[in-house]
Amino acid sequence: MLGGLSTVADLGFGLPPLHAMRSSIVATALARRLGTDEEELRAAFYVPLLMHIGCISMSHETAAIFGNEIAITRAVAMTNLGDPQDIIDTLIPEATRGLSDNAAGRTADAILTHAPTFGKQYDSASAEVARQTALRVNLPKAVQRGLYEVSEAWQGGGAPQGLKGESIALSARITRVASDAVFFNHVGGRKLAIEAVRARAGTLHDPWIAKEFEENADDLLVDTDVDEPVPVLARVEPKPFIDVDRASMFEVVAAIGNAADLKMPYTHGLSGATAKVAAAAGERLGLSSEAVDHVNLASFLHDIGRVATSNLVWEKPGPLNIAEWEQVRLHAYHAERILAHSQSLVDLTRTVGMHHERLDGSGYHRGSRSSEIPMTTRIVAVADAWISMQQPRPHRAALDPEQAAAELRADARGQKLDPEAVEAVLAAAGRSTPIRRPQRAGLTHREIEVLRLVAAGCSNPEIADRLYISRRTAEHHVQRIYTKIGVSTRPGATMFALEHDLLEPTGA
Repeated sequence: MLGGLSTVADLGFGLPPLHAMRSSIVATALARRLGTDEEELRAAFYVPLLMHIGCISMSHETAAIFGNEIAITRAVAMTNLGDPQDIIDTLIPEATRGLSDNAAGRTADAILTHAPTFGKQYDSASAEVARQTALRVNLPKAVQRGLYEVSEAWQGGGAPQGLKGESIALSARITRVASDAVFFNHVGGRKLAIEAVRARAGTLHDPWIAKEFEENADDLLVDTDVDEPVPVLARVEPKPFIDVDRASMFEVVAAIGNAADLKMPYTHGLSGATAKVAAAAGERLGLSSEAVDHVNLASFLHDIGRVATSNLVWEKPGPLNIAEWEQVRLHAYHAERILAHSQSLVDLTRTVGMHHERLDGSGYHRGSRSSEIPMTTRIVAVADAWISMQQPRPHRAALDPEQAAAELRADARGQKLDPEAVEAVLAAAGRSTPIRRPQRAGLTHREIEVLRLVAAGCSNPEIADRLYISRRTAEHHVQRIYTKIGVSTRPGATMFALEHDLLEPTGA
């Protein structure tokens, strides 16, 4: 299940699809060659699958500073960050490829001005979110540690802790070599993969692990040449396997959905809120327990394809042009392709891929009509519309519940949305009663208010203005919250708030 869902992180970072799975295969083979113990072997298998899941959380900030965040992160993957000259020789040319002269100049200036400081913030946030995701899905502590330290550098100076040499988790050191090897093997074959790993040895990479790869590159990479790595991944997984029961399966899916929601401040909590109301609507319509579970799981994953499109499109304040609109339409297709690689979730592909279809054929990405759209999909479509309309977007304000209900009923009369699904969703939402959340981790009511504003992307001055407090008091609250919940970045705080259900309820 995690292997298939790892494609979410691949797309969000601008990596080739299935990169994480191929990296896991190489990392596991490397760990076995190096004679690691069982704990580190298991970590070497799982860390590559989730190493980039936290990168989604910095999409908003990256796009705001540098432009197309997917192009930037793809350029970072090409660059030897242990060699300052490669910032000039590789990162800037790759990041500005295809841009106009003015846009390229702005991006290059932003890289030279902000890259070193921002890079540490980026890596710290990514590490926190990845570690929290692993904790939430109950992966071993060695996996959690490896994910937290995977952006550390052998020579020191990495993030989030600035560790050096063998103080960095072995699984993290193995993963860094495996990931770079797989990426450059995809770009230019064995020779380029060996050259890239060799160039990073002693700076970013553990030289012992780099040498092991260099001497055995053909054997280590042979299983990555297959078109579909899932069967190979299943074959190399360390035993005993980590199996999940039904409840744990929902937690894994919820964790990945929450991570994808971090792509923009506007979509925090979207998947969970959609799942809650969709499942309740399914029960009101008399669906079987299996069908309700299907709706619930599909709702958590319905928008994971968003990660493949830049925030420059999603956060554009004005109308989209034709090319941008086509990128939006493709997010449902990308979600389908992600789930197609997970044997345990493949039956969700139709529902997830069709959640923007409409009964009159006006939806996307296939333009399906009523006879082709099952009731489970109709429910998810309505629930998604209901929750989304009540969240603000760059091009519009949030609708209040009355306005959103009127919009849904209008679409039902216009034969776009299923009338029964609309009424079931509205009844399910109306049945929900907002409750006062219990305090978590010792947070006071004021600190929960501040945490919600942090999650919404507010700066300390903005928090001060919203709550009518001094900027110094706002800063004090933020730092105290971070200390209490054990994070140091906005994405880490947001993940904590989502996991503990501390954000404002939407659609209730």
